[in-house]
Amino acid sequence: MATEKITMPQLGESVTEGTISTWLVKVGDQVTKYDPIAEVMTDKVNAEVPSSYTGIIKELTADEGDTVAVGELICYIDTEEPSNRTESTESKLAEAEPSKPTDVDDSMKKRYSPAVLRLAQENDINLEHVTGSGRGGRITRKDIEKIIASGEIPTDIGEMKETIQGSSSTRDETKNDIFVETKAGDIEIPVKGVRKVIAENMVKSKQEIPHAWMTVEVDVSDLVTYRNKVKNAFKKDEGFSLTYFSFFVKAVAQALKEYPQLNSMWAGDKIIQKKDIHLSIAVAKENELFVPVIKHADEKTVKAIARDVHELAMKARNGKLTAQDMQGGTFTVNNTGSFGSISSMGVINYPQAAILQVESIVKRPVIINDMFAARDIVNLSLSLDHRILDGLVCGRFLSRVKEILESMNEHTINLY
Repeated sequence: MATEKITMPQLGESVTEGTISTWLVKVGDQVTKYDPIAEVMTDKVNAEVPSSYTGIIKELTADEGDTVAVGELICYIDTEEPSNRTESTESKLAEAEPSKPTDVDDSMKKRYSPAVLRLAQENDINLEHVTGSGRGGRITRKDIEKIIASGEIPTDIGEMKETIQGSSSTRDETKNDIFVETKAGDIEIPVKGVRKVIAENMVKSKQEIPHAWMTVEVDVSDLVTYRNKVKNAFKKDEGFSLTYFSFFVKAVAQALKEYPQLNSMWAGDKIIQKKDIHLSIAVAKENELFVPVIKHADEKTVKAIARDVHELAMKARNGKLTAQDMQGGTFTVNNTGSFGSISSMGVINYPQAAILQVESIVKRPVIINDMFAARDIVNLSLSLDHRILDGLVCGRFLSRVKEILESMNEHTINLY
């Protein structure tokens, strides 16, 4: 029997770490190759991690809630097949020669997970004075939590604080370092999982991107009339709804072809203007927020966009989104109108250049030819990265989106 390692996989481009939200196995469980062993959350997607081997789970080296770098160990599994890996052979030799365990043990002791590092810094714990209970003396999150609960905290962190600050990817602003008095009846809600990732991404966006905002009013009365006329037949024929949002996505994609500056990303010493138009759409699920992507939106019909919106929303709400569904977005369109909002300012989906908020369509009195008329009006609110974009091009872009939407009617719209 051989002992194999299972490491944190890369669950998408640019993904460098994952947080173990749930272990689906425990020590002693029998698994077969490709069986899911853990649910992992990244800033891109939630996904199941499959076992690379058939065997018995020997040790879980990371706890639920731990953030682990791509390629780092998450568990050991005993397999029936002999291992061809050098490290497994060395592990056997180490077990056979108990008088020489120090090299392995010392290396394991120094491998602190980001969760351990954060807890140590937040509670002024010197990890050099902590005895780990994990494999090879590795310090686990439970070890730190036990010390905190006991009140016997080894301090004198000195250089350790610098190490922790350099290693932790979580910014000071996202840490729970502010004391808030709690009283009877108050509820403490731990910040973890998707909510934690959302918080970190929002802080990163607001800290690094100088946001600016613009809003236009759009008269979509003709679009409303057309959509009301065809929506029932469309759903009967296609099996999914023809939402207003699909028309807005179509208009944005068309305008981005004409104003590609908004389809850009900041890259330090340069700006990358993306060739492909891949529109990210925000999908909310209780306390979670996902941003799946409609690929090549500019090449799709309204029907195809409506289908993509429906399928991606269903996958998000059922926890079925894949890494591929979440990758490659170049511009974000957020349907805040679905919540009844009429005015909002979005936080840019880092590292994109802008995000467009599509608000509720409301009946409003407007003046046409010096007379009042009831019209269907929607606000479009654009948040932009002022390092990349200026008001002139953004104003032109919004005006073009407005023009496209206001010209949509039964004579100009082609669903297919």
